[in-house]
Amino acid sequence: MDIEDFEPRQKKPKPKDLSSVSVPELNEYIATLEAEIARVREEIARKSGHKDAAAKFFKS
Repeated sequence: MDIEDFEPRQKKPKPKDLSSVSVPELNEYIATLEAEIARVREEIARKSGHKDAAAKFFKS
């Protein structure tokens, strides 16, 4: 076994307390989250493209 097996895995961050946030700030927060989601989806597409290209290369 490796020492890393005993280290705790990264925990998910706690949800942000939204009770004291104004509506305009909530809309800004949503825009920020949507931008992050788009960035992650682009990265997934990029990595999937690399995976597909590698699969085609080794399939030949």
